[in-house]
Amino acid sequence: MIARLPQGARQGLVMLHGRGGSAADILSLLDHAALPDVAAVAPEAPGNSWWPSSFLAPAAQMEPFVQRGLASVANAVATLEQAGLARSSIWFCGFSQGACLALEAFARQGIGLAGVLALSGGLVGTGDQGSASPARYGHADKSLTYPGRRQGQVWLSVHARDPHIPLKRVQDSADALRDLGATVEVQVYPGAGHAVMRDDIAALRRHLNG
Repeated sequence: MIARLPQGARQGLVMLHGRGGSAADILSLLDHAALPDVAAVAPEAPGNSWWPSSFLAPAAQMEPFVQRGLASVANAVATLEQAGLARSSIWFCGFSQGACLALEAFARQGIGLAGVLALSGGLVGTGDQGSASPARYGHADKSLTYPGRRQGQVWLSVHARDPHIPLKRVQDSADALRDLGATVEVQVYPGAGHAVMRDDIAALRRHLNG
């Protein structure tokens, strides 16, 4: 885990890297967004991957890895709180696998948090339902129902033809988070791709500059 805890920070960020990435990689987004005064904690996954498969894999296969990731996120939140950040000023942000984990952490344990910025990601889900579908890249649907209320702000982005993140899962994730009470903005980039885009950096700057 890498922490950047500038004196007097008013906003905090838990940053989660994608498959093959690192804590240092995802922290560099703060430099691109010109946010030197934001406190940030970036956990690093074992072997630089939060889970070994697609996040669309069956829930029983995913759950042990999700639980391990959620523990890392909770530790990062605790680090920011110990540094003096109010829970209401803490955000999650992630790319790809990290975006999926950030969303799942927000849905499961994000009560009172400011929100989440998920760059090319969707909710992992808590159980399997339905049959396999081309809209979900040959995987079954997942249960996206979570208890409680989440009144933070959510930024979800994805390319229309992302090779790893089905647009359908992003749309379903947006609906699920709205049902929890969150304010959700979805940005769909045209064409194929899987990358952090200029609008993602702008969203990060816009939400964390408060």
